[in-house]
Amino acid sequence: MRDATSLPPLLLIHSINAAGSAYEVRPIYEHYAASRPVYAIELPGFGHSSRAKRQYTIRMMTDAVHAVVAEIRKLHGETPIDALALSLSSEFLARAADETPHAFRSLALVAPTGFDKKNQRWTQGSRAIPWLHSFFENPVWSESIFKLLTMKPVIGWFLKKAFGSPSIDQGMLDYDYLTTHQPGAQHAPYYFVAGYLFSQDILRIYQDLKLPVWFSHGVRGDFVDYTLKTTVEGRPNWRIDVFETGAFPINSLTL
Repeated sequence: MRDATSLPPLLLIHSINAAGSAYEVRPIYEHYAASRPVYAIELPGFGHSSRAKRQYTIRMMTDAVHAVVAEIRKLHGETPIDALALSLSSEFLARAADETPHAFRSLALVAPTGFDKKNQRWTQGSRAIPWLHSFFENPVWSESIFKLLTMKPVIGWFLKKAFGSPSIDQGMLDYDYLTTHQPGAQHAPYYFVAGYLFSQDILRIYQDLKLPVWFSHGVRGDFVDYTLKTTVEGRPNWRIDVFETGAFPINSLTL
């Protein structure tokens, strides 16, 4: 965190993937740190947080957002904050804002999950696949599989797919490799891959939000299906911007 002016604090939350970390929001952090208090957190199981072998749930991630927001507000006179989240973390941020609307001034959801047409088939059932999680967490090969999935060429391939371009941030690639090769780094991603961190009710939560929400996404690479954004399009508190970029239009973001 860097302190700055009397502008409301800004919270930044990385996406959920095998290599999720605060490095993903670095450009936004550096842009706003000169003009306002900015905080970038790392959710349980990622980055510098505990990588313990435990159950990683939607509730855990949402409560982590609640906890950091409460601490930020203590430092800044209980003022409502602005918050931005990438991809699946948008669901945790939206849920936290739905539960404690007084704590937030506005939300920015970048490439948020839950708006793809596949979401319709999950509203009556869970996305979680217990047998898949058990397979990945088998102690005989749990670490070995994760090391294969997080080799530098594999991480680079996923980054190119996500950003829709062969040009990727070399610093992000290096950091992703470093963060995925820490003890226990596989546990939270395995819950993600097995579907445990996706919410069945997220469209309802998005629609229930009353505060200003900015929704942005790119049109290249992976994560380009936002068929169900019609459920919030046109609402007076929602603004939707589409950028000619890959999944995360980080360099195009202004709040």
